[in-house]
Amino acid sequence: MTTDDYRKTRILVIDDEPDITLLVRLNLEQTGQYEVREENDANRSLSAAREFAPDLILLDVMMPDLD
Repeated sequence: MTTDDYRKTRILVIDDEPDITLLVRLNLEQTGQYEVREENDANRSLSAAREFAPDLILLDVMMPDLD
């Protein structure tokens, strides 16, 4: 397998606390194995998931406006 064949695992982190999503993103990206996107707005998280097509979603299930 060449480096062109390798795609980093995509992770979408959704939480209404920007400090939490930043901390998670920085720690995951530091490994070099993950491409991480943050979303802090519950209403935008659905479209972010469609656009980013993550392999994994880390989700705060109790958010303002949408649970």
